[in-house]
Amino acid sequence: MLILECPYCGVAADETELSPGGEAHLVRQGPGSSDQELESYLFGRKNPKGVHFERWRHSYGCGKWFHAARCTMTLEVFATYSAQTPVPPKNVINAIKAKRPDWEGWT
Repeated sequence: MLILECPYCGVAADETELSPGGEAHLVRQGPGSSDQELESYLFGRKNPKGVHFERWRHSYGCGKWFHAARCTMTLEVFATYSAQTPVPPKNVINAIKAKRPDWEGWT
């Protein structure tokens, strides 16, 4: 079972208390975007095997959105952090590299 710690309220919640929100750190497209930008936003998502950055909502807790860095193969969670962070923080990158030295990095 996937267990993520909410960075806001500190509760270690299992996946039944959380709602997934898809890939983190996307540039959201809205009114005024081109057809190509909107198509890329809607259908051009990453689906990596390995380290992935995702959005989660603590639905049955504080209700806030947050980001999680985890491995899609093993469900290993490297870190959780604020959803207001535009890119993964240095400490999150360091936590991933400490456990996965061969990881190529965030792009």
